[in-house]
Order: sequence, then structure tokens, then C-alpha cells
Amino acid sequence: MAHEKNHDYHILNPSVWPFLGALSGFVMLFGLTIWISPAVENNHPWLFLIGLVGVLYVMFGWWSDVIREGKEGDHTPVVIIGLRYGMLMFILSEVMFFAAWFWTFFKHAMYPMTEGSPKVDGVWPPEGIETFDPWGLPLINTLILLCSGMAVTWAHHALVHENNRKDVINGLALAVFLGIMFTAFQALEYAEAPFDFAGNIYGASFFMATGFHGFHVIIGTIFLLVNLIRAMKGELSPEHHVGFEAAAWYWHFVDVVWLFLFGAIYIWGS
Repeated sequence: MAHEKNHDYHILNPSVWPFLGALSGFVMLFGLTIWISPAVENNHPWLFLIGLVGVLYVMFGWWSDVIREGKEGDHTPVVIIGLRYGMLMFILSEVMFFAAWFWTFFKHAMYPMTEGSPKVDGVWPPEGIETFDPWGLPLINTLILLCSGMAVTWAHHALVHENNRKDVINGLALAVFLGIMFTAFQALEYAEAPFDFAGNIYGASFFMATGFHGFHVIIGTIFLLVNLIRAMKGELSPEHHVGFEAAAWYWHFVDVVWLFLFGAIYIWGS
């Protein structure tokens, strides 16, 4: 037959999601710039929120299509390899993203400069900055995140090697719970922070690095929650679980980044 499929590749139909995603991302970024810009009078977050809602809608719709394609058998071994490579490239781009925040932190920590002076004559942390005790709440959060990574590994092993649906659900549920707990403790730490984001390079570097990591934890928790729901519905199997595999890789990446943050910012940088 002329129209019969005789290959393992998945030819996608035209989709509105890439265009709508790009448009929503632009509106969100433009709205954020207006919202935080001191040069704009009567700053308001409405444009940013509209773009954010658009991005969330695209995420939900696009990934729902990917899940549906997997159910319909479009995720052949060749397609799964492409999806895995895509996830690996995405994680690599995230590594470069966090490298920028580590770069600025180490630069200012090793070569601190007094405000207005071109000479390397400052101190680190800057005078008047009281840093966190790394062996308090930051250590607790480190243990929480490591335990969540172990729970994800448990769930992955139960799925791939044992096909034990109960342990998959329990492991993912535990990982999601610990992810929520980490976010709650991070919010508590921010509320008790003895320094602000503005006015000093230490606060700016600290909140940008740990804040973006916290955002990734929230995304990863949602990622795991979606897979938990799919596991409860019986949609994951040892042969077809590329979405769960991507979530596990992402979560372990989040764990590793936090270990570097804990060691560099909380311990060495203090």
C-alpha cells in the first residue's frame, strides 16, 4: 500500500504547540521584565502571569500528546532512543545553565571587590553578611533530597527488574512527598534568611543559584507526580517507561546539583 508505514520512525503531524510555546515564553519574559524594571511606572505582574498560564497550558497539552502517542504505539525502539538523546541534551543544557551561577559565585568569592574599587581588596562573605549554618536546615534538606533520589531508584528497579507495581507506586509516592518537604524547608530557610537578594553580591548569588535549583525541584516533583498517576493507572511497564526514565534522570540531576550547591555555597562559601 502506498500509505502503509514501513519504517520505525514517528512522523509528527503539524502542531500548534511549538508556536504557542514560543509566544507564551516571550510574553512571560517580557512581562517579567516590565514587572521588575525600576524604569517602568505602575509595575504589575499581569502580563507575566498571562504568559505563565500560556506556558503551563502548552506543557500540559504537548506532554499529553506525547503520552497519547506512546499509548498508540508510536514510541518504537528508534523513537525511544531519540527521546532519550533529547532528554540527555536537555540535561546537558541545564548543566551549562547552573555552571553560570557557580561561575559568578566562585568569581566573587575568590576575588571579592569593595564597592566602587577596581582592586581586589574585599572580603568574602561581604561585611555585615551572616551566612547560614550548613549543618542545620541545609544538611536536613540534603538528606531529604538524597533519600528522595533513593526512592526514585527503588521505584525504577521495581519497574524494570521486578515489574512490581506496588513498589513502583510506593517509591514514587515517597519521592514526591520528600520533594514537597524539601521545597517547604527551602521556603522556610528563605523566610529566615539574614540577608536580602538586593544590595549585596552574596545575597544575589545565593538566591539565584539556590532559587533556580528550588524551581527545578518543583518541576521535578511535578514530573514524578505525573508518573505516579500513570503508575497508579497501570500505564507504565518494563518495556514502555521512557517518561519515567526521563523523570528519574532529571531528579538525579537535581540531586547532584544540590550536592555541589551544598558543598560550594553553604560550606566552602561561608
